[in-house]
Amino acid sequence: MSKLVVGKGRRIVAGLALSLAAFGLSACSGSDDDKYVEQPVEQLYNRGLDALGQQEYKTAAKSFEEVDRQHPYSVWATKAQIMAAFAYYQSNKYDEAIIALDRFIQLHPGHRDLPYAYYLKALCFYEQISDVGRDQRTTQQALDALAEVVKRFPESPYARDARLKVELCIDHLAGKEMAVGRYYQQNQQYVGAINRYRVVIERYQTTTHVPEALHRLVETYLSLGVKSEAQEAAAVLGFNFPGSEWYQDSYFLMTGEGTRPPDEKRGWFSSIF
Repeated sequence: MSKLVVGKGRRIVAGLALSLAAFGLSACSGSDDDKYVEQPVEQLYNRGLDALGQQEYKTAAKSFEEVDRQHPYSVWATKAQIMAAFAYYQSNKYDEAIIALDRFIQLHPGHRDLPYAYYLKALCFYEQISDVGRDQRTTQQALDALAEVVKRFPESPYARDARLKVELCIDHLAGKEMAVGRYYQQNQQYVGAINRYRVVIERYQTTTHVPEALHRLVETYLSLGVKSEAQEAAAVLGFNFPGSEWYQDSYFLMTGEGTRPPDEKRGWFSSIF
């Protein structure tokens, strides 16, 4: 999975960016030659908007940064900081966007657009998430940044989408642990595999990977000849996911039969779990 549900986030960000951009558009659009070192703030800002409309994001970012550089004390400068970050985001220049957003957050801790800045920063990490075969540091950064949005701004327009993406990040991290566990198991490094599968079960209990992790524990424990641990993992799997194919496979491994056992008492399974 090289990307996780990015379309909705892009639409949210673009929509809010347009609302931010609408600030103070009464001035004329810029057409002066770039040789002028200092230009009117309205001209620079509107030049950035024109470049955005033409999807010339590098030019747009430069124009917005010039607003901030040449007119740092104008009300336009604050908006331009956000718009520059948005332009970088749109051009997939995520590092530059994050730098711009961190600066905005530091300079304007009480600004009305602060939730947007945190959310856009989180998306910069989120959209860099790679497949589970690669390092997942960016996934953890995305998870932390999205969780920060939910924590700081639970009632904001961005919190709902951030919560969804938090769950997807967690599932992705669990998928990475499963991939490493399978690799260890295939190479008969059973202790390493067991450790990875247990991380999934203990740390990522709400993800879709837990049934497979329990089944893989059954396999690895049986490979080590530790039948009691295999039985325990199979029991937990049967209690929590009785209809899953993973439980069917585990039960077959334990009994050599293709039917499920009768339900056990809840207390016994709970004590094991």
